[in-house]
Amino acid sequence: MKRETAKIEIISNSAAQTFEIARLIGEKLKDGDLLALSGELGSGKTCFTKGLALGLGVSEEYQITSPTFTLINEYPARCKLYHFDVYRLNGYSEFEDLGYEEYFAGDGVVVIEWAEKIAKLIPRDSIFINFEYVDENSRKMIIRGLKSRLNELAIDKKMEVS
Repeated sequence: MKRETAKIEIISNSAAQTFEIARLIGEKLKDGDLLALSGELGSGKTCFTKGLALGLGVSEEYQITSPTFTLINEYPARCKLYHFDVYRLNGYSEFEDLGYEEYFAGDGVVVIEWAEKIAKLIPRDSIFINFEYVDENSRKMIIRGLKSRLNELAIDKKMEVS
């Protein structure tokens, strides 16, 4: 049986709006969710992750930063947040050396920035989010995944899943 996929497109007109959209989505995430974020440098991936963290219940005491040099940060929350940044990886083998399977199959929510660099390792039932520049302040977020899961994550009735 083929599982139906869908997409949602959202325009965010500011970093604050991107953060708020992500916070609302974060409130609906559950253990086992994996979000694969892609987009150019400065397109909103880390800002989005900060919002997700707040929505998951990560304490505001934690400064959510992109783990560019450490590759992974872990944050306690309603669902533990595992935040990967694979920008500096030179290949799949470096990611495999991290023991990523344990994170992908474990409890918690996984967010991967620069996910396109490890695309073949990301499970097909993940939530894929691409960030595109519209202008200096605005971004288009294209969210793809299983239609049933995207319907659960839709943050308001105006968010059209297609």
